[in-house]
Amino acid sequence: MSDLLRLEGISLSYKTDHGLVPAVQGLNLHLEKGCIGCLLGASGCGKTTVLRAIAGFEPLRQGSIWLDDVSLSSQQHLVPPEQRKVGMMFQDYALFPHLTVEKNIGFGLRRWPSERRRARVAELLTLIGLEGSRHRYPHELSGGQQQRIALARALAPEPELLLLDEPFSNLDIDTREHLAFEVRDILKRTGHTALLVTHNQAEAFAIADRIGVMKNGTLVQWDTPYALHHAPADTFVENFIRREALMAQRAQAYLRGEASR
Repeated sequence: MSDLLRLEGISLSYKTDHGLVPAVQGLNLHLEKGCIGCLLGASGCGKTTVLRAIAGFEPLRQGSIWLDDVSLSSQQHLVPPEQRKVGMMFQDYALFPHLTVEKNIGFGLRRWPSERRRARVAELLTLIGLEGSRHRYPHELSGGQQQRIALARALAPEPELLLLDEPFSNLDIDTREHLAFEVRDILKRTGHTALLVTHNQAEAFAIADRIGVMKNGTLVQWDTPYALHHAPADTFVENFIRREALMAQRAQAYLRGEASR
């Protein structure tokens, strides 16, 4: 299987009153077509900055970004976000409250012929299991249903790559992992390639084929979930995985205790 996304030695910085501060340093990453990747790490480690660079919102200081062997970003070259064939699902879903479900999904298809647009929206409503909610508004639906609508809207223009920015963070702990499996199932059925960022290990392991553990702007290990557990690259990865797993177990034990009261 060939690589769809390639990040080659990318470095990024952000501006402060005291000058440029490094955010990401010399990061390399290859993601195969049809795979779901995840950048996992604590807040401030640079994972969202990487996602924004892939989307075209952040210029590179060094390195290059390629999508299906087409150069998207380098120090000399920057393809505008709207020309990248990249879809993005935001943390807060960013649904339009005054539009119905079907109009939210079809928002990015306004230039499509009307018949093709209606067929695409109907196809996606079936895919996410909300055929009966096409005329409802976002505030009338649950958080999980809103998340599925946001996913359908991001998939509607048929992007080559889907980016997901902390897609489950607005949901309660008990719902997140279930919905991560649901999103994975949808993406596998459509055959889309996707990259998400999260600080939650349970989400990462529920959805991703490949996970990258990040630390202070560097990618420490990019590997399968199995390898991260059984062959961590160093003590940082080993301790990170162990600590996050312990926290998840404690959270589940707390929820079980609350439910039994």
